[in-house]
Formats: sequence, structure tokens, C-alpha cells
Amino acid sequence: MSLISHYKDSRCAISFELFPPKTAQGLESLADNVRRLCEFKPSYFTCTYGAGGSTRGTTLSVLAKVREITNLPVASHLTCVGSTVEELESYLNEATAQGTDYIVALRGDPPKGTEEFVAVEGGLRYANELVELIHSKFSNLGIAVAGYPEVHQESPDAKTDLENLKRKVDAGADIIITQLFYDNIDYFRFRDRCVAAGINVPIVPGILPVTNFKQAQRIATMCKARIPYDLEKAMDATEDADEQFRIGVEHARMQTVNLVENDVPGIHYYVLNKSDAATALLDGLQLVS
Repeated sequence: MSLISHYKDSRCAISFELFPPKTAQGLESLADNVRRLCEFKPSYFTCTYGAGGSTRGTTLSVLAKVREITNLPVASHLTCVGSTVEELESYLNEATAQGTDYIVALRGDPPKGTEEFVAVEGGLRYANELVELIHSKFSNLGIAVAGYPEVHQESPDAKTDLENLKRKVDAGADIIITQLFYDNIDYFRFRDRCVAAGINVPIVPGILPVTNFKQAQRIATMCKARIPYDLEKAMDATEDADEQFRIGVEHARMQTVNLVENDVPGIHYYVLNKSDAATALLDGLQLVS
């Protein structure tokens, strides 16, 4: 099933993002959570990998396990960081051989301790180059790219950021999955700007349920995601872990309802290898746009 075909009907397509666990116990726990998440009939799962490609092999193992459990399509993240074109092609060949269906193509963050991304000799500098490589040599793989409703933190302005996104789409991307955001107005403005710029692929909002205030603050700092005043005030008003979880899940649930009411093609949930928050916010919802 092609990646873009998940977004062709009236159902709001759901997908979940995982990351490679570090232990055998973590993998077992992940498998249990994947089974729980399947209750919501996701279209596919994605899996990230560690900085600089440090867990690429584990990523493919996780995706193989997910496919075994669910019989659903799976997507591997892939970045340009620390890799030559030859190494990227080698990974793509291995991913294809192991049954990976889609690639989330990213430039990747600069290595820790550095401020500027520098391509290795024989490597790629931009995500659109990676998309072009996949599209031209691995046309069987669906391609997702990242979009930034609040503008990528390295971009000088929104216009430049949007131009970079259009280059990725023009190079062959099938869909855009957005960076997490906590105020839907940021997504809607971004979507409108994409349409005005001639970007006509599905723009899938990315949602991360906040389950504690410290987590919210840390993520906001790391991803430059603005936390709405009401959410910040409510979570800061209590130190009770269960209450903070309830507040964060309810906020993500309201985001979900509002997004579906405004005809999003799907929603991508960053679940941090857990299922409690996603299960709580999705329970009982009819995700039909």
C-alpha cells in the first residue's frame, strides 16, 4: 500500500512513532504497547534512531517486530548525519530487503556540541537531496518529510523555511509530517501558507501528549514549541502526577477533535514508546474527517 493512499479516504489516518529501546526488556514492553495501540487501527508505525545513526540496525529490528505483530506497513527514519551517499544507499537496500515500506527523510540535527550541520565528505547536506536520492533509486519506498508549523529553529524566517519544505516536496516527498505543536492555530496557519506556496501533498499534524510539566518545559525548549498559556498555567498549578497526566491528555484530546473537525488527512502521534496517554486520548473518538 502506498504511503499517500492512507490519506485518500474519509478516515483520518492514524500513525504512531516509536524509538529503539535500549534493552531486551524495553523491546518486550514496546511490543506490548504496540499491541495496545493497534486497538485504534493505525495505518502504519514509524521508528526513529539514535544520534548519528547509532541505532539504525536496532531500528530495523524494531520495525521487523512491529510488522510481525501488526502486519501493518512500517517506516524508518533516515538522516544525512554522518553518512556518505554509499552508506545511505546501503541502509536503504537493507531496509527494503527487510520489508520497510516507507522512509521519513530528514537532514538530521548537528552533532552534539556543534551549532551548524556539516555534511561528511561524500555525504548530503540537505533533506531534499536525500528525498531525491530515495525517489530516484528506491522508488518503491514512500517518502515522508518534516514540516515546522512554528518554523525550524535554524531557519532565518518563515519564508525561507517554507521554500526549503517545497524543495523537499518537489524532490519527491509523498506527505509532510509536522513537528509537534500544542496550539492548533499554528498548524492551521502553516497549512494555509503551504497551500498558498503550491504545496499540495497531505500535511499530517504531529501530536505529543504532555504528561508532566517538566516534560512539557523540556520539550518546548528543545523543539521551540510554544506552550499555550492555559495549558502551562493548569499544569504548573499542581504537582500531582496523575492530575498533570489528565490535563495533558485532555489537551491532546481536544487538539485531536479540533483537527479532525477541520479536515486534517491524518494525525501522527509521538508516543515515546508508551501507550497510556495515546490510549486515554483516543478512547471513544471517531476519527473520521
